[in-house]
Amino acid sequence: MKRCNCRKNGKFTLIELLVVIAIIAILIVAAVAYWWFHPPINIHSTDTWMFIAIFILLPLFLFFSARSYAYKKGTGRYEYNEKKAKTFKIASYLPVIVVLVGIVGAVASLSFFPGNAEKYASILQTTDDEFAQDIKEVDYTQIPVIDRDSAVLLGNRTMGSIPEYVSQFEISPLYSQINYQGNPVRVSPLGYADLFKWLANREQGIPAYALVNMTTQDAEIVRLGDNPIRYSQSEPLARNIDRHVQLKYPFYMFDQFAFEIDDDGKPWWICPVQDRTIGLFGGKTIQRVVMCDATTGECTDLAVEEVPQWVDRVYPADLLVEQYNWYGAYKDGWINSWLGQQGVVQTTPGTNGQLGYNYIAKDDDVWVYSGVTSATADNSIVGFVLVNQRTAESHFYEVAGATEDSAMRSAEGQVQHLGYNATFPLLINISGQPTYFMALKDNAGLVKMFAMLDIQRYQNVAVGNTVEETQQAYKTLLATNGVELADEGDESIVTKTSGTIERIVTAVVDGNSHFYVKLVDDTNLYDFALPRLMGIVAYAEGDEITFNYLDSDGVCVAEEIIGERVSSEAAAAAAKAANPSSADEGAQGAAGATGGDAAAAAGADAAGSEAAA
Repeated sequence: MKRCNCRKNGKFTLIELLVVIAIIAILIVAAVAYWWFHPPINIHSTDTWMFIAIFILLPLFLFFSARSYAYKKGTGRYEYNEKKAKTFKIASYLPVIVVLVGIVGAVASLSFFPGNAEKYASILQTTDDEFAQDIKEVDYTQIPVIDRDSAVLLGNRTMGSIPEYVSQFEISPLYSQINYQGNPVRVSPLGYADLFKWLANREQGIPAYALVNMTTQDAEIVRLGDNPIRYSQSEPLARNIDRHVQLKYPFYMFDQFAFEIDDDGKPWWICPVQDRTIGLFGGKTIQRVVMCDATTGECTDLAVEEVPQWVDRVYPADLLVEQYNWYGAYKDGWINSWLGQQGVVQTTPGTNGQLGYNYIAKDDDVWVYSGVTSATADNSIVGFVLVNQRTAESHFYEVAGATEDSAMRSAEGQVQHLGYNATFPLLINISGQPTYFMALKDNAGLVKMFAMLDIQRYQNVAVGNTVEETQQAYKTLLATNGVELADEGDESIVTKTSGTIERIVTAVVDGNSHFYVKLVDDTNLYDFALPRLMGIVAYAEGDEITFNYLDSDGVCVAEEIIGERVSSEAAAAAAKAANPSSADEGAQGAAGATGGDAAAAAGADAAGSEAAA
């Protein structure tokens, strides 16, 4: 019996009404799903492809396939119709073709695809530079002495300073490291403790953020007064910062959002915009930046080069490390990255399965630091890389030495009797020497001591209770081991002295030759390390010497010999020339003594003659 497809009295049949309702429901579900998950509408976004595949392509494929089968078999209310069956069969291929396009685009994004290796290697432009010339010696009062974990611990303990909010809010785990008014700090907004706390406080907003000074270890809760944070990651609905920015810029692909404050302490969200430069999904980099006012939600869309100076985190650290690894792997081609591996390098692995990098402050920017090791990932580095998080400016410094993990183990061995744990090292310049600096923490996570370690000679480890004490001990240790330190004009621990050598002896310490010198009327013992101070071999006991040395509670380490050797004879001649009157009086005295002796002898001879007569 034929099915009538006409409507009775111009009205929809029940089945047609159900179909319309189903379509409307699907559209509503899709709209709600898009609002909730807010994937970017961008062909280069994997989130977009997943959303389309699940909510569009799969339902279409199932619908077309089911209709094709129904018309082919003549089941249910559908009569057998070979033409319609074929039409729906062809239509069912369309979602499959779209998926295949995505797969081809993904394959075209891979590094082995012809020409892609060169593209990957050129995303991050890295130059080779000299460490001592490019990295200024850091002021120890500006060294970040704590790591992120310690900053989180200190920050969370400050919640007691706002007792009226302590049960309503908690500090976000973000803790972004930035430069704030010339100091390295970590900042993190407060967030609603749970859904019910959000319902009770959403009208007032988030009243403060946490700020931890990485140098002084001071932590505080900064109140925002009449300008609270209204857009945050703890907001579940419209004011959720991810949803707010993505829906405002639906075609942008965003990377990790960063919480920062400007020079006036005003909170902002820094939202990097991704770009894919290779195939559909490969060659990720940052194209633009959206800055969102955390109070009003107002957004500003800027090119990377237009970002204000106070912004520190445009390029996420993980992305910069990934881009450098592309450069290290593919600069000589894809085949070399797998077979010959000549010149292939990579950043050093971190601890606990995380990437191995840290941050340093330079030129009022935050730079990502990581050691660079060979493709075999051994326990040594061939150098290290610094990348600017705001501009992606990248520099490589060739320095052979120990990996960060080896340095941490060496520092822990220095205080193994105390059971302290080393933090991931920070790279600093001490008198021209690339140096690992790290804090030593107890089991409670509190910083107890500090360590400095020579990257090139990682057995040289100095520890101290303060940064200044550690720096002085480290410089003394380097000088003792014959390391020539750059003249940084540091007069706080370098002293000049001169005197007559009373005694000089030689010794061999850890395979290095040393001359130990004692001066007349001086209680200090001075260490002249060879081959750095080779000039000391020309000196002998009784010679005059002038030199600079590093003051120490034990043996003082000589830094520089000043002037030429002055022998004891030359010193006496110089003294005579400087005071001739004293020399003449001495000569006359000697002559008088000689004449008196002669007269006495003559008198004795005369007395003897008389006695004989």
